[in-house]
Amino acid sequence: MADRTAPNCHLRLEWVYGYRGHQCRNNLYYTAAKEIVYFVAGVGVVYNTREHKQKFYLGHNDDIISLALHPERVLVATGQVGKEPYICVWDSYTVQTVSILKDVHTHGIACLAFDLEGQCLVSVGLDSKNTICVWDWRRGKVLAAAPGHTDRIFDISWDLYQPSKLVSCGVKHIKFWSLCGNALTPKRGVFGKTGDLQTILCLACAKDEVTYSGALNGDIYVWKGINLMRTVQGAHGSGIFSMNACEEGFATGGRDGCVRLWDLNFKPITVIDLRETDQGYKGLSVRSVCWRGDHILVGTQDSEIFEVVVHDRNKPFLIMQGHCEGELWALAVHPTKPLAMTGSDDRSVRIWSLIDHALIARCNMEEPIRCAAVSTDGIHLALGMKDGSFTVLRVRDMTEVVHIKDRKEAIHELKYSPDGAHLAVGSNDNSVDIYGVVQRYKKVGECIGSNSFITHMDWSTDSKYLQTNNGSGRRLFFRMPSGKEVTNREELKLVQWATWTCVLGPEVNGIWPKYSDINDINSVDANFNNQVLVTADDYGLVKLLRYPCVKKGAKFKKYLGHSAHITNVRWSHDYQWVITIGGADHSVFQWKFVPERKSKEALHIAPQETLADSNSEESDSDQSDVPEMDSEIEQETQLTYRRQVYKEDLPQLKEQCKEKHRAAVMKKREKTPGSGVKLHFIHGYRGYDCRSNLFYTQTGEIVYHAAAVGVVYNRQQNTQRFYMGHDDDILCLAIHPLKDYVATGQVGRDSSIHIWDTETLKPMSVLKGFHQLGVCTLDFSADGKRLVSVGLDENHTIVLWDWRKGEKLSAMRGSKDKIFIVKINPYLPDKLITAGVKHMKFWHKAGGGLIGRKGNMGKTETMMCAVYGWSEEMVFSGTCSGDICIWRDMFLMKTVKAHDGPVFSMHALEKGFVTGGKDGIVALWDDTFERCLKTYAIKRSVLAPGSKGLLLEDNPSIRAISLGHGHILVGTKNGEILEVDKSGPITLLVQGHMEGEVWGLATHPHLPLCATVSDDKTLRIWDLSPSHCMLAVRKLRKGESVLQHKYVSRFSVFVQESVRADVHYSPAALTSTFLFTGGRCCCFSPDGKALAVGLNDGSFLIVNADTLEDLVSFHHRKDIITDIRFSPGAGKYLAVASADTFVDIYNVMSSKRVGVCKGCLNYISHLDWDKRGKLLQVNTGAKEQFFFEAPRGKRQTIPTTEVEKIDWTTWTCVLGTSVEGIWPVISEVTEVTCACLSTDRKVLATGDDLGYIKLFRYPVKGKYAKFKRYVAHSAHVTNVRWTHDDSLLVTVGGGDTCLMIWAHEPEGRREFKQCDSEESDIESEDDGGYDSDVMRENEINYTIKALSTNMRPMTGVKPHLQLKEPSVDERQGVVRGSRPPVSRALPQPEKLQTNNVGKKKRPIEDLVLDLVFGYRGNDCRNNVHYLNEGADIIYHTASIGIVLNLTTSCQSFYVEHSDDILCLTINQHPKFPNVVATGQVGDTGDMSATSPSIHVWDAMTKQTLSVLRCFHAGGVCSVSFSATGKLLLSVGLDPEHTITIWKWQEGAKVASRIGHTQRIFVAEFRPDSDTHFVSVGIKHVRFWTLAGRALLSKKGVLSSIEDARMQTMLSVAFGANNLTFTGTISGDVCVWKEHILVRIVAKAHTGPVFTMYTTLRDGLIVTGGKERPSKEGGALKLWDQELKRCRAFRLETGQIIDCVRSVCRGKGKILVGTRNAEIIEVGEKNAACNILVNGHMDGPIWGLGTHPSRDVFLSAAEDGTVRLWDIPEKKMLNKVNLGHAAHTISYSPEGDMVAIGMKNGEFIILLVASLKIWGKKRDRRSPIQDIRFSPNSRYLAVGSAENAVDFYDLTIGPQLNRINSCRDIPSFVMQMDFSADSSYIQISTGAYKRLVYEVPSGKQVTEQTHIDRITWATWTSVLGDEVVGIWSRNTDKADVTCACVSHSGLNIVTGDDFGMVKLFDFPCPDKFAKHKRFLGHSAHLTNIRFTNGDHFVVSAGGDDRSLFVWRCVHAPH
Repeated sequence: MADRTAPNCHLRLEWVYGYRGHQCRNNLYYTAAKEIVYFVAGVGVVYNTREHKQKFYLGHNDDIISLALHPERVLVATGQVGKEPYICVWDSYTVQTVSILKDVHTHGIACLAFDLEGQCLVSVGLDSKNTICVWDWRRGKVLAAAPGHTDRIFDISWDLYQPSKLVSCGVKHIKFWSLCGNALTPKRGVFGKTGDLQTILCLACAKDEVTYSGALNGDIYVWKGINLMRTVQGAHGSGIFSMNACEEGFATGGRDGCVRLWDLNFKPITVIDLRETDQGYKGLSVRSVCWRGDHILVGTQDSEIFEVVVHDRNKPFLIMQGHCEGELWALAVHPTKPLAMTGSDDRSVRIWSLIDHALIARCNMEEPIRCAAVSTDGIHLALGMKDGSFTVLRVRDMTEVVHIKDRKEAIHELKYSPDGAHLAVGSNDNSVDIYGVVQRYKKVGECIGSNSFITHMDWSTDSKYLQTNNGSGRRLFFRMPSGKEVTNREELKLVQWATWTCVLGPEVNGIWPKYSDINDINSVDANFNNQVLVTADDYGLVKLLRYPCVKKGAKFKKYLGHSAHITNVRWSHDYQWVITIGGADHSVFQWKFVPERKSKEALHIAPQETLADSNSEESDSDQSDVPEMDSEIEQETQLTYRRQVYKEDLPQLKEQCKEKHRAAVMKKREKTPGSGVKLHFIHGYRGYDCRSNLFYTQTGEIVYHAAAVGVVYNRQQNTQRFYMGHDDDILCLAIHPLKDYVATGQVGRDSSIHIWDTETLKPMSVLKGFHQLGVCTLDFSADGKRLVSVGLDENHTIVLWDWRKGEKLSAMRGSKDKIFIVKINPYLPDKLITAGVKHMKFWHKAGGGLIGRKGNMGKTETMMCAVYGWSEEMVFSGTCSGDICIWRDMFLMKTVKAHDGPVFSMHALEKGFVTGGKDGIVALWDDTFERCLKTYAIKRSVLAPGSKGLLLEDNPSIRAISLGHGHILVGTKNGEILEVDKSGPITLLVQGHMEGEVWGLATHPHLPLCATVSDDKTLRIWDLSPSHCMLAVRKLRKGESVLQHKYVSRFSVFVQESVRADVHYSPAALTSTFLFTGGRCCCFSPDGKALAVGLNDGSFLIVNADTLEDLVSFHHRKDIITDIRFSPGAGKYLAVASADTFVDIYNVMSSKRVGVCKGCLNYISHLDWDKRGKLLQVNTGAKEQFFFEAPRGKRQTIPTTEVEKIDWTTWTCVLGTSVEGIWPVISEVTEVTCACLSTDRKVLATGDDLGYIKLFRYPVKGKYAKFKRYVAHSAHVTNVRWTHDDSLLVTVGGGDTCLMIWAHEPEGRREFKQCDSEESDIESEDDGGYDSDVMRENEINYTIKALSTNMRPMTGVKPHLQLKEPSVDERQGVVRGSRPPVSRALPQPEKLQTNNVGKKKRPIEDLVLDLVFGYRGNDCRNNVHYLNEGADIIYHTASIGIVLNLTTSCQSFYVEHSDDILCLTINQHPKFPNVVATGQVGDTGDMSATSPSIHVWDAMTKQTLSVLRCFHAGGVCSVSFSATGKLLLSVGLDPEHTITIWKWQEGAKVASRIGHTQRIFVAEFRPDSDTHFVSVGIKHVRFWTLAGRALLSKKGVLSSIEDARMQTMLSVAFGANNLTFTGTISGDVCVWKEHILVRIVAKAHTGPVFTMYTTLRDGLIVTGGKERPSKEGGALKLWDQELKRCRAFRLETGQIIDCVRSVCRGKGKILVGTRNAEIIEVGEKNAACNILVNGHMDGPIWGLGTHPSRDVFLSAAEDGTVRLWDIPEKKMLNKVNLGHAAHTISYSPEGDMVAIGMKNGEFIILLVASLKIWGKKRDRRSPIQDIRFSPNSRYLAVGSAENAVDFYDLTIGPQLNRINSCRDIPSFVMQMDFSADSSYIQISTGAYKRLVYEVPSGKQVTEQTHIDRITWATWTSVLGDEVVGIWSRNTDKADVTCACVSHSGLNIVTGDDFGMVKLFDFPCPDKFAKHKRFLGHSAHLTNIRFTNGDHFVVSAGGDDRSLFVWRCVHAPH
């Protein structure tokens, strides 16, 4: 029998020839130790040139493509390609991993860079968005990530002179990034006119915001800020690939083969042209340079590394060479010397010295080379070419001997015969040609017969035979030299082969995996001396196997390094080395072979660290010497815990089902029952598939788990307390070192780990997001700060957590096989071990990853448990064969036999160990496992008298052991928990059923007892009274029944017959032969004396209920008995239902079958008798309901109305109208499995497949009744029963084998502990109320400005796209500007009359925001606050945060938001004074610049403290700071209304969760908490807790108050003692205690309560709502702490209805923001109102008119008001209500009159002095768009949307008769301007056409020359040749909406649909003119004007209803 283990010898990588220069750049550096670091294939290389030594970093598993050097030059970061690529940071000195960064990038990591301190690392991915990610690399944590660019990024660098700034460059772009919070914000570099927009390949940062970058054309671009400052032309002949900055300056390298050095100011120092040097060649291209002192390193495209000494720069040293581009396939070794020959598609053949590690010869051929061979004498080298020819060279001088071409296709293999006489040449033409060497390579034979190309050949030792392999996997033999095929296999039996390089054949079967026929092994070479075989495959693995290896799937050792396919492998002539060559990575690896005897000595050398081990995990052969797998372990390994439906999916499923149920729900649904249940006791402990899950707590209680419940058991009082936070099976439990907290992990799609307090039973932290399917093992670190967990996914991922913060510290794939245990090293918390199936690994943390090494033990055993010993390197593990392995570091020192069968549990003590195994023995050991000190056998005989219950069998398998309080605590596989006293007696504490489903359950008719029967083949009787124990058990074994009884005195009382207390059972009872199998049902007879049990084999028996002895048994059916029932009364009949669709009826007295009920189509699931014992009700699995008459079993049909009238003895059926409401909304997914009606017929309890127990009010009519729901069982609940007096509900679980006892708390006793139950499946569909303001706020769709579209319905071609008509001059052939010098024509008049400006005209350089009139109150709330003790207030409008000083009325602005602000909050904590958070509108949450973001800033300095980019697609609608001020809560407008919590200072997301399906309006932290907050919204109020990283929430429970219904909640406030107040849409305020509604303050306001505010100071509450002002009420009220008494304030605004949207309380003042855009300060004492801020309440503001001589202006808006604003006084002077929406407004030239155009077509003229109407007229029916007085005050022009302009003569008087109008206007009028002489008017229209008409005749002027001569009084048109330049490129959907030329005529300002104000020079006839842009408005500017003297620009907003006043900054004289 051949040895099937892996060989004991191994390979060590000794040298790598080559350097990766292709497709990589900047990957070659000097380390601090002056070594050179670079990479080849998947290996990081550290090369010491002085000693000519290499060290290797092997932590990657695919090609490395990027590298960065840490500023201290010891650490290196490398990034790889792959599906899940990762970054390794490693030490170049020790070549060990320091940190692994993973889980962010896909495809690959293109660039890496460290910052100046080396704390942060930035990486760029190869994904489609080229994601940029900034890491805190030591912690492996992402600080920020953002999409980089749409195209490839080639380089990225930190600005080393400015913190938090980066620069990236790539295809046609360069971007300048700033990092703030978690946001990376880019600004694109502006190429401008200085240089062409082109691809930038590399960059380096310098001082003063200067960046140097190398471009594709060989220029260097120099940037200052984001603008291109200058270019250095022709720095290189073509692309500049690399740029390296050092102290002396910069080095650049390019495709032209030159390296240039520059000084610090980028002046050239010198140039080194490598092409011209001795080693140079044409086409040399530099990919990487590194300049350090006087040395320069250069890496080239062709895999060479040069070192240049600066002062001797003409003589570069070539220090490393490799093959160039193209695949590398040819490899041959010299027969007598340590030489290797390689040939590649780069057409070169190279000879390498294996001793000197150097290239010693190179020769270039004509063709790509595919294979090579050296003749036996070492004189000739034969090369097979890709074109079908082959060449023979002399090795000595590389001269050609022959060149022969006999074939068309590539030569893939050639070999010299051992006698040197022949050369065999195998080609892709399917043939082998034989040539005679001596005959100058004459062809002497040909082997034909292969049906595919030849892949491998070997000669026999006597040179008489050749064997070949071909591409179709056939092995052929040929006689030599003739080439005849050998078909008779007999003659081959004795052939010995000279070499073995074939991949087929019995000797190498083992190289192939067991069940595959894939041909991915490229090359093999056998070492006959050492009997080892080496193989090379397509996955980059080199494997070492024993030779011969006959059985498939042999064990091997594997070595990584090559990235993709390895094309060839050969042993050197003396078997010292293995040479492998890589195809794609074209590198040559030289491995040292370490034979067996040497490898023993090498053990103490730390093995080279790799992520993949050298031992073979994959090899799966049946090792002969591996012990049999233990059945228990086998079983456990195969458990997957997958669920059809995970509870996490229920909300989505419900959503999908909702539509179907809208109709059903409208009917009134049944109320929830008044009473509830509370979990009281659980019989059960999960031991059958879990281990080490049982511990003592600090207080001496016992903690363990069963089903989905964490149980804390008090053994003195025999009571249990429960942690109910899980919703599915708990699989593992670990205890904190202080024994006060416990961690439990559960099953789930995204399974969670809860850490909870055993005293309070409250969760401290919940960890989620990393484990799929489930968590199988956990461990705390010795300091209790860390927790490690292992998941059940196929890789068994290991995650290390900082559990309090909920942060993942590190993660890594554990193993393919199941991991049973994980332990953290108690001395070094960075180290841990995992043990499992054939697995023992030692890990240490490296940043975000873990590095694992296999334990060194000959054969791998399955480990079941492990602990650390008394020093940091000692580890002890228990195996499945009963041994204890003792490890030191990772080496197995020795094994000790401890148990028979697996060791399942072990526990370390101060001075020794305790172990427990399958053999049921507990053993105590000394601290070295030398001696076993004591053993305890778990037996019935040693059970102490006080035990609760009975031991089922002797020596049960022990699954958990723990010590404490002088006892050993033992958990068994049978579900028992025992306490072993040190002196020997054993006490049984808790027990439950064993593995197997529990279905049968019956409660006793008049005693507190119940019986269960289970698939574990037992029938058990349980005591339900406080002693909570198992009273009797009968084991259902084949052929005998074993009885056990427990006679406590109280049980004797139960026993009706006077049974003697020392009953000895008669032998007959012990030999009963019926019970073969488990059972599924049981039932007590009505008198309680007999117990019927239905078994799984179709039999049933009736036993004595007291002794469990057989009375009678029957076996009439083949299939499972599913239900069994005695008839009521005397119990005369017994109905027995089976799965084969029949119900048999037996007469109990005569023991005969008297009837059979037939006619069911499916198995019977439930049975019930009526009170008379005459009628049976039956349910089947097909959801049918049948009725049968007893005793004959005749089928009856009964109408539903009658069924309800029948009096049933019991009701356990789940079908019928009286229980219709128990079926849930998603009944496709879940079945209701069982039901039971209480004896008083009021409450129906049900159990279902999801583990829920629900209580309904009976009868449950109508669909989807409301219920109370309880989770404790994990999977399906199989049965529920009430006890005879309804005091307890008993339930059994199928999969979790638990028997749970629930205490029934009837209606009266309502001191409910949090009433547990989420009320019902569907929220009540009664709408939450209606209010127009709420409706608007809910339905507003916030779009980002960048996507805004036209505000006006424009048509036609945009101006910058219109073709210009040639002017008259041009038509006549006169070129403009070539007029004769002395023109006879008049000079061109001014375009614009420049009145009222001083003599010297100065252009305007800049605009500065000075004032904003406006406040966003109509759809935002809680957004006005006091700052600085009430000296300032803060609020927002558009995208501006405004701080207003109340004494000076000065405003200051925060302008960093890129889009509208939607919410604002201030930090109340004294540590963060004046810190404000504002959230804005955004697009999708892809973390790009348009994503929604939250800015945290200082209100006084306006400095941004942090920017949080978030995934709240749509925008952020609410923000709130926590009590300490460190956390920030945000709510999104995305469809899920996500709630997120941030650590805003770090920009880190702490937790995030879906909030609600409908809009959430507000979420606020409790003012005294960092973990509790409340969210309110549409029919929604939820109470949230932050636990670690998880958000847990509870719905508000309404049921405590009659007829309370969930309405839309709008606002929230807090009171002492956990009180919460929420304001509703109806005007009520709800008061909540915890999450339960305790009272309703009815009609606190008459309309919706929009806002509430509390201060911690005095706890008074301010509410604001929507209400008509009256004597006693107002929209603003101040309440006491309890919301009992209040005082109302009237806001003197003059509105009919006041609507308050924001309130805030300061010192004696209340600050109020209203829906009408006013901000009012109200005094608490005198109720005096002071209006601080005014604004238009509805927009857009269309009309804007500036006074001709004063700095005041008028605005007119859709809200029907005209307002007069004073700029110097900073306030509104007056407002007029017009009663209709106003559209346009204009002053007369003298400023004494105002004309207003209305939306309904009317216009009004007012006198300014008296505000009296001078005249009004309505000649049109559609809106007036513009209205203008002529400069001579004579005419009034009125332009309307009816495509007309009307003229009125004002001199006639106020009757305003139309004198004329302009016709033929193609579209509506936008703007109008009079000429200076009042005789022309220009009109811009909605068709993008500008027209000129005469005044007042209305005739159109068409001649261009005429128009060119007009001087205009004003210019507000956006159209015309003079202003084409104001139209930008990206206005395809949006437009320039308004413009105004300054009075000086030198500038024009414009407003557009994107909300931008732009300043241009005037005129600007050239397209896309230069401009300055000013942001702040929301989308759609409607109007813009200069005030007189060009002091200010006023802009009016559409969406934001705000007026911005900008101060003009004029250019100096």
